[in-house]
Amino acid sequence: MKIVAHESVAAGIVLRLRQDGIDVISIAELSPGIDDDSVMNEANTNAAVLLTADKDFGELVDRLGRVHHGIVPVRLSGLPPESKPDLVGDAVAEHQHELAGSFTVISPGAIRVRRALP
Repeated sequence: MKIVAHESVAAGIVLRLRQDGIDVISIAELSPGIDDDSVMNEANTNAAVLLTADKDFGELVDRLGRVHHGIVPVRLSGLPPESKPDLVGDAVAEHQHELAGSFTVISPGAIRVRRALP
């Protein structure tokens, strides 16, 4: 599995996913400050799932119909920063076979997977 991590994703989450053997391209390391369209293009070029804490990607998919290989928004505000890497790492490990092509929201106590329409 390959993931593109938007720069809104904490470095600890990127590190945890890499430790779990996931190929993670970090926008914060590669091209900080690029716009959301460029981030989406990076994910699509790499056939990667996009991991983000930014709410704008839902609009790109829902309203504008952008093609994607999977988008995973993380909604973890209010949680201690040290708990987020484990929560995301465990969720990705448990649901990794469902993430490709889906819109999957990770939030405290819930993971919602919405498969893309054929």
